[in-house]
Amino acid sequence: MSDLHTLSGENPEQEARNDKYEDDENKVGPHLGASHPVDPYPPVDQLGYSDEEEPQNGVLQMEAITAVWSKRSLTVVYIFMFLLYFVNAFRSAITSNLGAYVVSGFEAHSLIPVIAIVGNVMSAASYMLVAKILNLFDRSYGFAFMTLLGVVGLILSATCTNIATYCAAEVFTSVGFTSLILSIDIITTDTSSLRDRGLAYAFTSSPYIITAFAGPKSAEGFYDTNWRWGYGSFAIILPFVAAPLFSVLQYNKIKATRQGLLVKNKSGRTWREAIWFYIIEFDLLAVFLLAGGLVLFLLPFSLAASTSDEWRSASIVSMLVIGFVMLVAFGLVERFVSPKPFIPYVLLVDRTVLGACLCDLTYQIAYYCWASYFQSYLQVVFNLSISTSGYIGSTFDVVSGVWLLGVGYLIRKTGYFRWLLWIAVPLYLLGVGLMIHFRQPGMNIGYVVMCQIFIAFAGGTMIICQQVAVLSVASHNDAAAMLALLGLFGNVGGAVGNSISGAIWTHIFPDALQRLLPAETVGNWETIYEDLAVQLSYEVGDPTRYAIQMAYAEAQSKMLIAGTAVMGLAIVCVAIIRNIKVSEIEQVKGMLF
Repeated sequence: MSDLHTLSGENPEQEARNDKYEDDENKVGPHLGASHPVDPYPPVDQLGYSDEEEPQNGVLQMEAITAVWSKRSLTVVYIFMFLLYFVNAFRSAITSNLGAYVVSGFEAHSLIPVIAIVGNVMSAASYMLVAKILNLFDRSYGFAFMTLLGVVGLILSATCTNIATYCAAEVFTSVGFTSLILSIDIITTDTSSLRDRGLAYAFTSSPYIITAFAGPKSAEGFYDTNWRWGYGSFAIILPFVAAPLFSVLQYNKIKATRQGLLVKNKSGRTWREAIWFYIIEFDLLAVFLLAGGLVLFLLPFSLAASTSDEWRSASIVSMLVIGFVMLVAFGLVERFVSPKPFIPYVLLVDRTVLGACLCDLTYQIAYYCWASYFQSYLQVVFNLSISTSGYIGSTFDVVSGVWLLGVGYLIRKTGYFRWLLWIAVPLYLLGVGLMIHFRQPGMNIGYVVMCQIFIAFAGGTMIICQQVAVLSVASHNDAAAMLALLGLFGNVGGAVGNSISGAIWTHIFPDALQRLLPAETVGNWETIYEDLAVQLSYEVGDPTRYAIQMAYAEAQSKMLIAGTAVMGLAIVCVAIIRNIKVSEIEQVKGMLF
């Protein structure tokens, strides 16, 4: 383990930097949360702000807020962050169970991973923008904007009449809610010590324990009545739950202003200067290259089978080449062109950051290789209802929701996090590997649940440890960017996993159907392929239903093999991460969790 350095005393250059700091809305007084150092790579003495780096407006506002607010305000904020996680978890549990039926209603069941890919990619591209918004402006206003995006997505989903509108709605919903959760996680980071941050994350995300049971049953009820209200109801609920958190942050911001910690100050820029300033700050060229490159590079893996020439198609090859070139250009722009890259280069090449982000990437790829069709698989192969299949699919939420508190406590007690990853990765490999054998018709469903429990313990541990890892080497000023970077890798991993899943599904499942279906129904294989309700319309024991079940098993086994192979790379990722003692690092001050 590398040595940890702890410096005490005031930074003589900090006050001068604060005096010259300006932004569009506020100028903030003395810095309230000087970071204590940790063991970065390359080695430096301190995690505080460098001579070239100025603490950003959103960071300083939160430091001022935590300096003046009461324990009651802190408690209210955590209660409503818990409730927002509850709303998101409940919505996700309902819509994930309804989604397969919605796309089947538009005769597009095979598009499930394609829709997920676009949602993942756009969420990944938006992470850095969201982090920059929350840092440059105001945490509460950024949070409100993310809430608005989520509401727009839910309204579009509730009113859609075709697959195109539904796809657009899913993109808005995905971007809105992933950004909303990111903003909550950043506020959690602002208001908790690094030693207790695992417990703070575990508390705010624990509602999944409740919604794992309520969500699937509610989804079944919405499906039997009107699935549109499964989306529309949350468009009404979300603003009411989000408003109190926004209000508490604004109230304490005003309180900090009255105490002289926040002073209004206009930047003096013209509108043209302001436009150019934000183009540079938000690194719009890099965002365009990243989003476009990911979409063009990943979608062909799911779409190739639906084109006449498959991988020989000029459109597929063009998308792959252009996408790859755009991704390479993104890396070059961030390194050599961008005046304000999203992530400081010294952090981007830090082996702890790289190890944690690559671990999340492999974990998400491995998970989404098989997860997209898991609910459909449970209903078709094991003949389970929407609610029962939802309960099994929510095993991860229940087990990890409880276990996250244990992980947070163990990190707090020992001061270290990496040892937990050495246990979690092999356990995840065991769970996914066993599912290759147990995911067959005729197997006891209990074995599938057992594998899900293994995956839940391992996955929950990795999620918390990855977050703590990236934050352990960054200053408070870079905390939002670190969480965004981790989210970027995670969403790219989800997109890659869905691409692999879509590629396997479109190549294996239809071929298996045509090979296995009896003569009297083989002519209907396309209808069966695209509609979950048609698949379920054949009784268990019918030769057609058995052929569909075997086709599912064949496709799922290939998905699981791919996921297991990818997850093996996570062992290398954990080895890269340094064994940092987080209990000796102080990032934030004030009234904290």
